[in-house]
Amino acid sequence: MGVVDVNQEEYNMSQKNAQCRLCRRSGKKLYLKGERCNTSKCALVKRNYAPGLHGQKLAGGRVSDYGKQLREKQSAKVRYNLTEKQFKGYFDKAVNHKDETGQVFFGLLETRLDNVMYRAGLGLSIKHARQLVNHAHFTVNGKKVNIPSYKLKVNDVVGIRPSSLKNNAFTDLKERMKNREVSDWIFYDEKESTVKVTQLPDIKKISTDFDMKSIIEFYSR
Repeated sequence: MGVVDVNQEEYNMSQKNAQCRLCRRSGKKLYLKGERCNTSKCALVKRNYAPGLHGQKLAGGRVSDYGKQLREKQSAKVRYNLTEKQFKGYFDKAVNHKDETGQVFFGLLETRLDNVMYRAGLGLSIKHARQLVNHAHFTVNGKKVNIPSYKLKVNDVVGIRPSSLKNNAFTDLKERMKNREVSDWIFYDEKESTVKVTQLPDIKKISTDFDMKSIIEFYSR
């Protein structure tokens, strides 16, 4: 029985630190734990090298072009909390679009409902935002939507369902939003607690956690 307890404890600890390992492997903050990532508790602050037995020895080592492209792709995929199939699916849509691939790809990723809720500050992290969407806490133009991949369009308004306002996830919303920087392509109405998409996100104007060019090169090999 004791062995089972120890193994379960190790498993729980492993799950807890899994997101931090993803950031350390990518070599950059992906903000998977929300505000914690801006504190001294961030794993990259404590151990700024890849996880694993030889992670520290490999730090600063030469990485091939393919390795760099793979790392950027993995970083973006983790940042949006998507599977490889989902992520590649968005890329395929972007490639088949008449407009510039990088901009279209970025727009498809950014305008997902879960990502907009994270960008607006209603979700503490992308994972948390997705949970809120899955639990049907939001409406889009007055209609309940619980699909994280729902694509928002310009002038779409996302609101918090009245029955959800008393949920623990929103009780500190007013205080939390005081110090939250909202992306310039979305508008947060403090009085109504709503989020409006005012324009499409422009990859040239937004600081990203990954290199889009490398990702396109990776899938174009």
